[in-house]
Amino acid sequence: MMKPIVKYKKRGKQKAQFVIDGIDFIWANTIRRAIMTYVPSMAVERVRIYENTSPIYDEILVKRIGLVPLFTDLKTYNLPQECKCGGKGCARCQVTLILEKSGPGMVYSGDLKAQDPKIKPVYDKIPLVKLGKGQKVKMEMIAQLGLMSDHAKYQPALASYKQLTETKFEFFVESYNNLTPEEIIECAMDRLGTKFDTQI
Repeated sequence: MMKPIVKYKKRGKQKAQFVIDGIDFIWANTIRRAIMTYVPSMAVERVRIYENTSPIYDEILVKRIGLVPLFTDLKTYNLPQECKCGGKGCARCQVTLILEKSGPGMVYSGDLKAQDPKIKPVYDKIPLVKLGKGQKVKMEMIAQLGLMSDHAKYQPALASYKQLTETKFEFFVESYNNLTPEEIIECAMDRLGTKFDTQI
């Protein structure tokens, strides 16, 4: 089989369409899965609740927070299992966020404040819980890189494809965090140990 060639049809900050020529169905599905499962993404992993007098239970609020997409920095942070600390937790594999807000009013994703200003919610206006007068939430969170194979909250992108010919496939990728589709694709290919030729 010839060396696969990637040709982009559309490329943007969040979405991209490209064609790969020189692969078969098995490779196409492997690439799709690699894009969604092999690329690390940042998400809240642990939560310590100091106060929650909101209308919803602790468990529900924690699940909502865990699904908030966060900016991902693959240059600064490591996967815990690949960090020099051995996953014990250090500044190279985790970051602390704080949420403290009193009612009345809506608590939004943008109210999550991290020690590292680069790690913040991708979208500021995701509603988490509505607080009434006198109600309050106060909690501390630990965010880290993870893989979709561990939990769906770590999925970095949506990826799909359609077959054009026997050896040509058209892919669609939409990023869920700040990583561009090109960065996600490159990371996925690196983790697959595969190099493709790219044509603009």
